[in-house]
Amino acid sequence: MSASSHAIEAGDVDETTRAGRRDFAFRTGDFRRVQALIHAHAGISIADTKEEMVYSRLSRRLRATNLPSFEAYLRHLEAPGNEAEWEHFTNALTTNLTSFFREAHHFPILAAHLRSLARERPLRVWTCAASTGEEPYSIAMALAEAFDTLAPPVRILATDIDTKVLAVAQAGVYEDKRVAELPAAQVRRFFQRGSGAHAGKVRVKPELAALVRFRPLNLLADDWLGLQPFDAIFCRNVMIYFDKPTQYAVLAKLARLLEGDGLFFAGHSESLLFASDLLRLRSHTVYERAPAGAVRPTRGAGRTAPARTAA
Repeated sequence: MSASSHAIEAGDVDETTRAGRRDFAFRTGDFRRVQALIHAHAGISIADTKEEMVYSRLSRRLRATNLPSFEAYLRHLEAPGNEAEWEHFTNALTTNLTSFFREAHHFPILAAHLRSLARERPLRVWTCAASTGEEPYSIAMALAEAFDTLAPPVRILATDIDTKVLAVAQAGVYEDKRVAELPAAQVRRFFQRGSGAHAGKVRVKPELAALVRFRPLNLLADDWLGLQPFDAIFCRNVMIYFDKPTQYAVLAKLARLLEGDGLFFAGHSESLLFASDLLRLRSHTVYERAPAGAVRPTRGAGRTAPARTAA
């Protein structure tokens, strides 16, 4: 899942759709089935207004699999042994928008907090929506600067449900424009500039990349519950994909993986007041674990806007 959702791009609506024609029949029942499948598999809520987006993105999978209709494709998806297609299906319906040091006020808070902790082990940070890597590498840079070393006592776990963006993140190679707004000294310290065939690109330095471990992870699955508690968790602009019951269920699992003195970082458009029995607001979009015995607000208390969708 991405570090943030964004509006449909022009490329999401192909030429056949703009012309009022479609290469494949796409009935309302097919759309409802897609909505149900992605919600059950990944917790993502797709709004009823996103039918054209779903058609455009999934029609590419029909062409890739050489299937004649959405009905045939969805039967293929649900057939036993098609885990690889589930990965393509999920990747197609998630969106990604991120940048280095996005929501910049979080990084000084994180650095000061981790410097204040006394641990006999490396500090542990988890970013739940790593996308193409800008968030975990920003965390690594902030902590390298805070500890004044390219080998700070920290280990960063970076996960995302979208395997395509994780591959980009792990490679750590970006166009120059992605780092254009960073201070020049920071770019020199943490990136290598490409030359020759790689001119116009930068690569994250190996020392910085060594602080981050990438892995695919679905927050609705249970295979991550064996993780050890973290000193900080970044789960920014992830809850906007989920409906309220799913948000609460995911937050309950995340809160159990936060150290007693750990910090939880949410996105600027997210309010977690409806889960104040799990996480207590500490400062702007920064939370800490609620004290034992905290009472969940009654229904309607602290209500926020409905969850946004995958597009």
